[in-house]
Formats: sequence, structure tokens, C-alpha cells
Amino acid sequence: MVLIIREPATPQQIESMLKTWDVFIKIAVDIERKILAGGGVRHYECEQELLKDGSRQRDIWGADWSPSTQELVFESIINIRPSQNNRSMIIQSTQIRQQVSQITQQLLGGS
Repeated sequence: MVLIIREPATPQQIESMLKTWDVFIKIAVDIERKILAGGGVRHYECEQELLKDGSRQRDIWGADWSPSTQELVFESIINIRPSQNNRSMIIQSTQIRQQVSQITQQLLGGS
């Protein structure tokens, strides 16, 4: 189940998003709107929910979040964007990684 998170997630929301992979949550983070979608089988599903909600594709970046360790892995096929100088599945820009990390920590980190 993909949820769009605009405010700090509740423990119930975290549990719901964890049902797909058990130990981590696939997320797509809109760094401009400072929201995220999480809980899909693929990052693409999260990205699609954000696009339907009004996000722009160039502002959305994919990662995996582990609630138990509070760690992020900045790797997703949706991150491959030669037009934005990101030719890898891993987010290359330190600035974008910091933004994704900060938004994720604010919205998911306290749960």
C-alpha cells in the first residue's frame, strides 16, 4: 500500500508501509514539496502517486528507508536522469541526497 506522507508518519502508517518488504520501505521523495510516498513494491509506484498528487518528475527521487536502523539507501531506477546529470541509479548529487535524507528523517524518522 502506497501512502503519501505530508506530516510526520504515525506508527500505524509506518507499519502499513512496511507490509510490502518487512524491513525497509521503498520511498519516492519530492524535494520541492517536501513530501514523500512510501510502501510500494517498486519506487515507480510511489513516484506515480506523487505525480498524481501534483509533483513534478524532476523533483522526485527514490530511496529505501529502514525504520529500525534509520538508514537510507539512495538507489532506485527512477534516479537515472541524464538530463539532470544523474546517470546512475544512485543519487549522485550530495545536495539532493541531503534533501532526501532531511525530508525522510522529518517525515519517517520519529516513528
